[in-house]
Amino acid sequence: MIKPYYEKNGFTLYLGDCISQLHAIGDDSVDLVFADPPYFLSDGSITCQNGKMVSVKKGDWDEIGDFKSRVEFNRQWIHECRRILKPAGTIWISGTYHSIYICGYELLHQDFRIINDICWYKPNAAPNLSRKCFTASHETLVWAIKDKLCNQYFDYQLMKMGPWHSDKLKVTDKQMRSVWSIPPPSVNEKRCGKHPTQKPLALLERILLSSSKENDLVVDPFNGSGTTGIAAFKLNRRYIGIDNDENYLKITINRLSGEHL
Repeated sequence: MIKPYYEKNGFTLYLGDCISQLHAIGDDSVDLVFADPPYFLSDGSITCQNGKMVSVKKGDWDEIGDFKSRVEFNRQWIHECRRILKPAGTIWISGTYHSIYICGYELLHQDFRIINDICWYKPNAAPNLSRKCFTASHETLVWAIKDKLCNQYFDYQLMKMGPWHSDKLKVTDKQMRSVWSIPPPSVNEKRCGKHPTQKPLALLERILLSSSKENDLVVDPFNGSGTTGIAAFKLNRRYIGIDNDENYLKITINRLSGEHL
């Protein structure tokens, strides 16, 4: 049995490689997986950050590698997520065009049923410095269910009638559509430290509210700075997060302490 790095009140963190650490989780035991796997963008190119030109070097975990190795990596962790999900359990995968198509292919190849793809629109996205292509202002999220014959949980009424005032694309009292306008993480969300691909808390809260219930078990194989876990804690879901960088797990624990666990 793999010993957790941190465990308290239904909030568990594991340190190590996501594929091997997922072995600590039993078959058919998880209600929802949220995964934000490496985009494999660290190729020496440039990007804009806080108005400055910086190198696209997110970390060793984001090194490009060859195409076959990227496909195999995504195949393995998605396979493990399929094993741990309940039949009606669902998986959300976030990515850019550098990674999301490989993940989408693997979901279909491993017999998931894709429910939706969501366009997360970033209203204040960074400009494109090369001026050779369109400015990237969105990421894609794919939502899929393990067993094609099962019906996924979906809180339709909350998504339609909930207080989504900060989303300028959401029309009051109308069905929520598949394009969500949510700003990147605020400065306050990074006060304990940050991750280069950190997701906003509002995005994870919407995902968990839409497709999980209280006391459900949520797993994030790429914990990062712990946004999924913080959302799960605030919404009374149990959580397991995995990361191979101890510094990010420490950030997660510091963020969690601010939520008065």
